[in-house]
Amino acid sequence: MRQLPDFPVQIYTRKVSGGPNINIYYPHVFQMQNKALEKFINQSIVQKTQSLIDKQIAGAPSVIVEMVGTYEIKNNQRNVLSFTFSNYTYPDNAAHGMTYLNALTFDLNRGQKCTLNQLFEPESNYLDKLSALIKEQMEERDIPLINDFAGIQPDQPFYIADKTIVIFFQLYEYTPYAYGFPMFPISVYELQDIIKEDGPLGRMAENR
Repeated sequence: MRQLPDFPVQIYTRKVSGGPNINIYYPHVFQMQNKALEKFINQSIVQKTQSLIDKQIAGAPSVIVEMVGTYEIKNNQRNVLSFTFSNYTYPDNAAHGMTYLNALTFDLNRGQKCTLNQLFEPESNYLDKLSALIKEQMEERDIPLINDFAGIQPDQPFYIADKTIVIFFQLYEYTPYAYGFPMFPISVYELQDIIKEDGPLGRMAENR
């Protein structure tokens, strides 16, 4: 029997500061009935936030003079919780700062963090299908590329927003810095033949 959607997860913002120019904001979920899942989600959030900090510190060519971490709630319905996390850091005397973006999506029905392959049926060739749709968008939107598009990876960052899955890439990965983060929203209805019906995308596709 399919589990009915719960109320949206309760979320508040936590902040960590390392001085006047270092401020990290991240979400914290609370008042969930499943306390083990609540703990797991919050631990995953902290780990993801810290991984972006570590990446900035490791890649900084000089002393960091500013760092700002933020997040956005992309989906909080139908037992699917999806966030993006960004970290902007400016090293001393750099031409400009650098921002990294990552995401987390949770299937609350199954009590797990979602990887891209878990959204699709086994043997569905989801990587080829998504890559073809993204390439099509690149051409339709006339996106300037600095590298040839080689297709997405099994660990490609994504988030879910209502009835779309959004695949994204980092700055400089395929486009110039000034273009920002290349985002590719794909409707769940374009993927209906390969998504898991009882998974997050399947629930997003239901008309109710």
